[in-house]
Parts: sequence; structure tokens; C-alpha cells
Amino acid sequence: MPKYTIKVKWGKVIFPNVEVSTDDEVMLFKAQLFTLTGIPPERQKVMLKGITLKDDWRNIKINNGLTVLMMGSKEEDIPNEPAEKPIFLEDMSEYELSSVLDLPAGLTNLGNTCYLNATVQCLKTVPELREALKSFSGGLTNDSLQFVPSQSITAALRDLYEGMDKGSSLPPVVLVQMMHSAFPRFAEKSKMGGFQQQDANECWTELVRMLQQKLPAKENSAITSDTATYKPRSLIEQYFGGTFDTELKCTESQDETPTTGKEEFLQLSCFISTEIKYMFDGLKNKMEEQITKLSPTLERDAIYTKTSRISRLPAYLTIQFVRFFFKEKEAINAKILKDVKFTLNFDAFDLCTKELQTKLTPMREKFQQLEEAQLELSNVKDKQDKKETKKNETKEEPFWFPDDLGSNNSGYYTLQAVLTHQGRTSSSGHYVAWVRQKGDTWLKCDDENISIVTSEEVLKLSGGGDWHCAYVLLYGPRILELPLRESEVLASVEEFTEVMPVHD
Repeated sequence: MPKYTIKVKWGKVIFPNVEVSTDDEVMLFKAQLFTLTGIPPERQKVMLKGITLKDDWRNIKINNGLTVLMMGSKEEDIPNEPAEKPIFLEDMSEYELSSVLDLPAGLTNLGNTCYLNATVQCLKTVPELREALKSFSGGLTNDSLQFVPSQSITAALRDLYEGMDKGSSLPPVVLVQMMHSAFPRFAEKSKMGGFQQQDANECWTELVRMLQQKLPAKENSAITSDTATYKPRSLIEQYFGGTFDTELKCTESQDETPTTGKEEFLQLSCFISTEIKYMFDGLKNKMEEQITKLSPTLERDAIYTKTSRISRLPAYLTIQFVRFFFKEKEAINAKILKDVKFTLNFDAFDLCTKELQTKLTPMREKFQQLEEAQLELSNVKDKQDKKETKKNETKEEPFWFPDDLGSNNSGYYTLQAVLTHQGRTSSSGHYVAWVRQKGDTWLKCDDENISIVTSEEVLKLSGGGDWHCAYVLLYGPRILELPLRESEVLASVEEFTEVMPVHD
């Protein structure tokens, strides 16, 4: 890929040593200019040797040291809205319907960038991440106008979310450029000349790792740093990070003392085999595995059983279905299409250590008491005469432990986003995000096309054919909503069952 070093002149400012490649899309070059000047690509006018740069590099000759003239301002005049003829819903395209129905913004596919679009849409469902990005003050470059991967990517994602909040679909040109610069493998070209498809989970992992370096952990005002049970280094570790307690035991020597340790994770892996039918079983099997290592007692390689149990649950649990394996003959990451069921509500209790299970029990009992009280109320007859609990007068109980902000204190989770893949290999096919909007309403985020789907349709993404298969799941904390007076529901049950006892 030939690259040239040119100068960009914008008004009285000159940017030396700007790298450009005519193998890249013009939009990516304009995204680079956006990082330098803050002028969005659609407001840029770029001239090279008197020729205005259009949508491609045809008829444009570049050499090292060339001075490029750029014109444009950060502000634009908003023209008067032209009068338009009314358009009926049945005549609208899917994109137009999305705008009318006030659906969130989609992301334009810039050529096999659906893996990034789907990742961005899934992570957007985490309010704490959105809040932290809004507070991030870093620019797209450092003070010396240099590219710093973690800072540039974090700033690009922040700006992209701000643009998406305005409600119209847009191309993620700057974030794509930043990811390509930080991870050259994502900029690989296919034989046809366009960008090559990439693995969405690799993109997810790298993007989160960049955010991990720049977003500080939230302070917990309820405790001091000395009394905190978990001391995260970043917001990502705080809300996405968990810990395992591990035990390694030699199965060939009863005399060898088992070794224990701790491991951190940002994802759980669900390995798929012929006998795995449910996500929980795939997770549990991974937590009891056999490995081979050198035994100091036997002085030879021996088989060990490694047992892992979760000792810290994060608020947001990321689960990857390990659907791809490398086929040496074809040199591709082939896909496992097997149907593996997942649930809208997930309980991680049985994957935890005994100590953590004890800590989770009080909040779990609160959930159970509320559910039993609500069930009792629903069975009371003549509901017109009973005092109804006001739905609006509720409060959300914290989902974290008082001494561990960003944890999960019940083990209960609710599915809020699914990233799927359609195709036979990780380097081909198509990625889509499915995110929960509210209740049973979900949104299918297929690049710039946003459409409404139901929970039933989401559960069909479990695999088994060439339809979309769940690849990465994002579970959020299940929130306990109690009446303003915690005993209100229970008191209501007692009051009305005394007055109007329920008969069989």
C-alpha cells in the first residue's frame, strides 16, 4: 500500500507530515482531516493542484511534499426547510419509517464495517459507559497533534455517540479511521480492493481495551479506598470486570497439594460441543476443564483439573459463544452453526463461589418476596374495590454491593444486547446488533437500517442454520423496583386478603 507524506493548509494553519494512501477511501482521508481540524467531512472542500477531491482518487496525482488546500468551517448555516409534499407511512422506506417512529440512529456500512457498527450499538446500551464518555475531555489527538490509540479511539466513540443522539444515521468514518490506525489488521483489503470483513468479537475486545485505558473508575462516596473490597483501575473493570477463584489439582497424584489463584475476566466463554444445548452448560463446562502441565511431584507432564468459580460478578456480563475454529486445510475460521439456547433472564448463582453465593442471598430473597407479593395481589378478586399500588411511586434498589460499586449483588441479569453473525466464516458474512429498547420491544440494528422486533424473534437467534446466530451477548443487572414504602405491597396483600379472602 503506497503512502505519501503531504502538507495540509487550512487558512493560516499548516499541518505537516500528513500521511495519505490512495488505496484508502477518500472518506477516510477526510476523517483524518477531521481529527486535525474538527471540520466534519461533509463540510470539507479539498483541492489538490487545482482539482477538487471528489469521491475517489481518479485523476488525482500525489507525491511526497505536496501541499493540499482545505476549506471549510466548523459552523454551517441552516437553510430554510423547503416545503415538502406529505408522505404516507405505507409509501415510506424502512429508513424513513425509522425517522418517523423516532427510532435511534443507525450506522452506515463503509465497506465490511458491520462488525464495528454492531459492536458500537451493543455497547451503547450501557448508561454508565455513555456517562463516562460524555465526561471524557480528551481530543482526537494529543497536545502535539499526535495519534494516541487509546485517547483517539475513546474520543472518536464519544463523538460518534453524540452524533447518534441527534437521531439520524451517520457514517462512523472517524472511529473507523482510528481503529484502522491502531489495529492495521482491521484495514486489510480483500482481493476485490475493498475492506476485508473482520471478527466482531476481536473488535469488541480491542475497543473495550482502549476504553479501559482512558475511562477512570467512578468514585464510591459511600466508602473509602481502604475499605473497598474491589479496587478497579478503570470504569471498564468496575462495570464489566469479574474475578475467578481457581483451583488446580493434579489428578494423577493424590500427594500433590492443589494450588489456588485468582484470575480477572471481561468476558465469559461458552464453548460449544456436540452435547451442549444450553448456554449455561457451555459456561459451566468451561469452568471445569482438564489441562496438561509439568507436575513438580511426578517430575513429568501430568493431567490437572482446573476448577474456576466466580468470586466477583460485574454489573454487565459479556458472554461470547465460541462459534469459530480454525480449519487448517482451508485456512479459515469456520463456524459452528449448532443451536445453543440462551435466555432473556440469566441467573449466575450456580457459577459463583460459596462465599459470593452467601453475599448474593439477601438481595435474591428481596426479589423473591416481591414476586410472591405481586403474585398474591394478582390473585385477589374484585380488583376494582382494592387499593392499587401506584406504579409511579417506586424506587430502584442499588444493584451493587455497598463496598463494591459496579458489581452485581443478586446474580440476576437481564439480556440487553445480542451481536449476531450470519455466514460461514468470521472473515465473511454479516454482523447485526439486536438491542432491547423497552420491555418486550427490541431493535434490530442492521447498519443504518433500524427496525422493531420482539423478544420472541431475539430468542430465535440461538443458531442451528444459516440465519443470524448469537455470537456475543451482553447482560445487564436486573433491577429491583420497590414501592416507596418497602412494605407497601406486602401490607396491601394482608389488608385485602382479610377483607376479601381468596376462595378456591
